[in-house]
Amino acid sequence: MMLEGWAAPDFGALFVVSGASGTGKTTLLQAALERVPGLEFSVSATTRAPRAGEQDGVDYHFVSPDQYREMVRRNELLEHAEVYGTMYGTPRAPVFAALAEGRSIVLDIDVQGAGQVREVYPEAVTIFVLPPRLEVIRERLQARGKDGPEVVERRIRDATEQLARCGEYDYLVMNDVLDTAHAQLQGIFLAELSRRSRRSSWVRALTGGAGA
Repeated sequence: MMLEGWAAPDFGALFVVSGASGTGKTTLLQAALERVPGLEFSVSATTRAPRAGEQDGVDYHFVSPDQYREMVRRNELLEHAEVYGTMYGTPRAPVFAALAEGRSIVLDIDVQGAGQVREVYPEAVTIFVLPPRLEVIRERLQARGKDGPEVVERRIRDATEQLARCGEYDYLVMNDVLDTAHAQLQGIFLAELSRRSRRSSWVRALTGGAGA
């Protein structure tokens, strides 16, 4: 359920959320998108083929390797990376257009992409979702039953590398008790969108322009 009476900020926020597979990041983000008004996912570009039920422009922008390389050459991507042989990237123009309209964008990307975004847009708000213990990631990945032992071990190694850089982020959310983690993440979103710097119109309206 969306919050009632919520007004969009004058200028949207760019949120970067990272966290290894098995931390519950996707569950937390889906709930936040349903709860926090004006918050939306960026649609990434990828060179992989669409999966069953996926729509171009909705789930991903599906592009050819040549198209992707041209986007990189033209500096049209806010960040980009190769993941297990497939290229992913965030188109720059739609993100900045959304921010200017007061909409806020969430990027669900890894630490490499987050570092690229910081360089281009230092105002980005970065959030890292942590597991209570590294063993929890192994337990959750095994419980999914989607991957074989080799893939699980690879994801564990990746998780360890990702966690080593969690200290670079503005906020940390520990996903131990799910309800608490939901409150933490949504609280971060709402607090950042309530900053005075994003609410100058309120200041002008209520003070006659003083302090805006």
